[in-house]
Amino acid sequence: MSYSISRQMDFCYGHRLPDHAGKCRFLHGHNGRVEITIQADSLDDGGMVMDFGEFRSGIEAWIDEELDHHTILFREDPLLPLLRNAGQKIVEIDSIPTAENIAALIFGKAQSMGLNVIRVRVWETARNMAEFNG
Repeated sequence: MSYSISRQMDFCYGHRLPDHAGKCRFLHGHNGRVEITIQADSLDDGGMVMDFGEFRSGIEAWIDEELDHHTILFREDPLLPLLRNAGQKIVEIDSIPTAENIAALIFGKAQSMGLNVIRVRVWETARNMAEFNG
């Protein structure tokens, strides 16, 4: 038996998929949503998997500070130096910044913060969602 809790938050980000055949190869933005689910085999002394306040002060604060209103780019994107020199807030990642890879990025960060994360979902629109499971 196990317990799980999830929390959603909204964040805005820009990105592009440089080798995409369609319009996603152009720099564009999303009003995205992320849902993070963590799990525990037992509840703490307060009867919780984790206090939701810990989400806000931990992984949610990181998303707000490090991803919200930033442009997420592949480390080899030729636009990277230009946008960085223009003073834009850039997040450089080792993969194409698809919703799938952004979910994996958030998953890894949540794990590194000690959360027993089992799933991260990222909606880039109200109808399009990608999921990364640990």
